[in-house]
Amino acid sequence: MDLFSASAASLSSQPLSEILRPKNLDEIFGQEKTLGPQSKLGQMLRKGYLPSLIIWGPPGTGKTTFALALSQHFQAHFVNLNAVDSGAKALREVGEAGRDRRLQLQQKTVLFVDEIHRFNKAQQDVLLPFVEKGDLVLIGATTENPSYELNRALLSRCRVVVFERLSESDLQKIVARAEDHYKKPLANILSKEAIQNLLEYSDGDARRLINSLEILYNFTKDQEDGERLNRDDMRELLQQNPIGYDKSSEMHYDLISAFIKSIRGSDPDAAVYYLARMLDGGEDPIFIARRLIILASEDISNADPRAISVAVAGLQAVEAIGLPEGAITLAQVTTYLASCPKSNASYMALNKAKQLVEQTRTLPVPLHLRSAKTALAKDLGYGRDYDYPHSYPTGWVDQSYLPEEVKDAKLYEPTNRGFEKNIREYLNWMKNKKPEEK
Repeated sequence: MDLFSASAASLSSQPLSEILRPKNLDEIFGQEKTLGPQSKLGQMLRKGYLPSLIIWGPPGTGKTTFALALSQHFQAHFVNLNAVDSGAKALREVGEAGRDRRLQLQQKTVLFVDEIHRFNKAQQDVLLPFVEKGDLVLIGATTENPSYELNRALLSRCRVVVFERLSESDLQKIVARAEDHYKKPLANILSKEAIQNLLEYSDGDARRLINSLEILYNFTKDQEDGERLNRDDMRELLQQNPIGYDKSSEMHYDLISAFIKSIRGSDPDAAVYYLARMLDGGEDPIFIARRLIILASEDISNADPRAISVAVAGLQAVEAIGLPEGAITLAQVTTYLASCPKSNASYMALNKAKQLVEQTRTLPVPLHLRSAKTALAKDLGYGRDYDYPHSYPTGWVDQSYLPEEVKDAKLYEPTNRGFEKNIREYLNWMKNKKPEEK
């Protein structure tokens, strides 16, 4: 075998992800806003300055590829570690080797740490002196919010770079590169519908797309021209998995936040969309039902007093029947609450009351409101001069219930929305009526 044949054989044995991996910064797709020649970070890198970076983004957006391209661009020594497998001892050895390399060879060492959010505090602390002195240029990759997972000392020494999920046009560029490699258009092996489904299934993840393309091209390499896989064939071949979702990850918090805010914003379409996302990802339906009960009181309250009953009934139904049928109940509760008039007046009244209690502490209860259960209490005037509201025609009498020091406090202010408008009108009517006789 001659040198050319050996080189070609070596290339053919490589996985497609390595063959298509961008070799420099300009070949990286989808991150032009962050890394492009017009971006501040892109300009900084192209001018020869390489800071330590934390790359935060979804899987398959080019974080590892970016680190490799940086080390090649700066002719740096590249060390690749995974946070799951690397202890403090290994990190210290890499840091000391990086220091020797900087002092003896004047060469940078790029330390790429995948899943850096899995480092504990002690591991992060080991890196600090090496990063601070320039012995290591740290490139950390994470799918989790770095401000939640990394300590402040390490974050202060790094610049956080946000990578976005790839757009469909970015994914199509990757398809074009695969077509060039295999010397065959994707349309020759997949139907139009299957191609579109493949892009949707990839969900902005280049790695998932490339792995799928490798399977599809290898499976169909011996098929006749014109014989194409349809969508169902492709799904069966790829064993398409559910949407990526981790109940302990940031995605969990982002989706439940978007869900609640969509209901609060009276958008049933968005609310049921996020509900479907969570259920598809395996979220606990009881967790969702409980959040709906909180929302019914916090964001709807007396604007529709039925909301809390609907939400509680929804939780009971989900506990009784479980999934998948419980999803129907969750959809009913979600769309009802999203369509209700909204008010946070009772929630705000509670916050104002807490603040007033914090300021005034233990003010004495007015004598006429105190319990007069004992003879001594009656002798002290407890309960004296209390007017029983039901003794009056309207069921209301003008008397003070708050302690004297805060008797004019206004805590609950009903809105003009939904049933709360009736409450507001009734309270105003009572307060503006002339005192009535028993």
